Amino acid sequence: MEKAYRIKKNADFQMIYKCSKSVANRQFVVYKYENKKQLHFRLGISVSKKLGNAVMRNRIKRRIRECFKVHKEDFLPYDIIVIARFPVKDMTTEEIQKSLEHVLKIAKVFNKKIY
Repeated sequence: MEKAYRIKKNADFQMIYKCSKSVANRQFVVYKYENKKQLHFRLGISVSKKLGNAVMRNRIKRRIRECFKVHKEDFLPYDIIVIARFPVKDMTTEEIQKSLEHVLKIAKVFNKKIY
């Protein structure tokens, strides 16, 4: 994912946690913050060490990023943080994508209907 689409700074993460609304399902927690300065969405991903070693955590992050690449043009200009929960560890890429689409629909970050 290009640099402009990433949230990397701890200050940005903390500001979004503090000032935004969250939505969750069993696999993910999503924080969304309307960023009026941006023309596109930005994504931050958080995967706890409790989910596994570095290889497992990076695999989960790659799968989450893939879902965002598929729907890249469909997002409103929000700052989005995705936090993975324990059940994600044993899910396939397709299951992760379905679950993530579900929680993102609830969060209302799409600019059109995704089926």
